[in-house]
Amino acid sequence: MRVQTGQLVALGYGAYVRSDDVAAVEPITDGRGPGRRSRVWVRGVPDPLVASRAEGSIVDDLVTPADEAARMKAQRSVLAKMAGVLDTVSPGIRRLLAEESGTDIDDLLSEANRVLG
Repeated sequence: MRVQTGQLVALGYGAYVRSDDVAAVEPITDGRGPGRRSRVWVRGVPDPLVASRAEGSIVDDLVTPADEAARMKAQRSVLAKMAGVLDTVSPGIRRLLAEESGTDIDDLLSEANRVLG
């Protein structure tokens, strides 16, 4: 992984840091549950900042080029809309699709929800 330089990374609570100033990211697990908040050490700041985002999300923002991140955000948005539409398909149509084309709407929805987190 290579940190992308000069990008702003959201920490939540309206706070942002430059990607090349982040020294370390650590999940906060005590009393909060895994994957909800993180400590972020920033060069020049003596104490870590508490971010309202999971460490994986922050690290993704640190290493993903801005244009790729924008493309991924658009793809996730389209996938969420498609999942919303598929969720409204009636049981009869789901059965017909499964019989005619082997398409299992429930499997597609499960996979979409897994990808969307």
